[in-house]
Amino acid sequence: MRINLQNAGKRFNREWVFRRFSYHFIPNHSYAITGNNGSGKSTLLQVIAGALMQSEGKIEYKDARSAKDIPGEDAFKEIAIAAPHLDLIEEMSATEFLRFHATFKPLKAPESEILTAVGLSTASGKQIRYFSSGMKQRLKLAQAFFSNTSVLLLDEPLTKLDEDGISVYKKLWTEHTEGRLVIVSSNDKQEYEKCEEVLSIGDYK
Repeated sequence: MRINLQNAGKRFNREWVFRRFSYHFIPNHSYAITGNNGSGKSTLLQVIAGALMQSEGKIEYKDARSAKDIPGEDAFKEIAIAAPHLDLIEEMSATEFLRFHATFKPLKAPESEILTAVGLSTASGKQIRYFSSGMKQRLKLAQAFFSNTSVLLLDEPLTKLDEDGISVYKKLWTEHTEGRLVIVSSNDKQEYEKCEEVLSIGDYK
């Protein structure tokens, strides 16, 4: 899927977070949206994901091959996202959560294989409420990277991860981004070091 933004802007009350953002995001490419804390990069990512409506301008989702428009309500099926603001269902176990997630977006591997890949196999039956913050972040990354979608959005993906978790993230990137459109919102170079293009949200104020 291709994602096109034309003069997009977002404001809360009278304050503009960003304005006049125009860009074409294409498949099999990776992009970083950078900026200081509170600069609006996460807000832009949410607009791209369709989780927030832009205040001005236009966003288009297009089929990568036919260039036909994809309605916004259908685009979410092609978008996987991991972000600090997204909550997990803490009454579920990790396995139950992935199984539930798969009812909305198919996964590329069995739940047990996914949890092993992110180092959570021994906690597969534990309720998420008992996970550490780092374990929760690994689970968020697992559902995003292993979703069978053409678009992958990552908002500060190394949040709460230790050195081993960072290694897991880099391995997931190597093995599960080929052919996908990837956009990372971050001010940490470790998180977007493999991105091919870097955009600064500060250029769209």
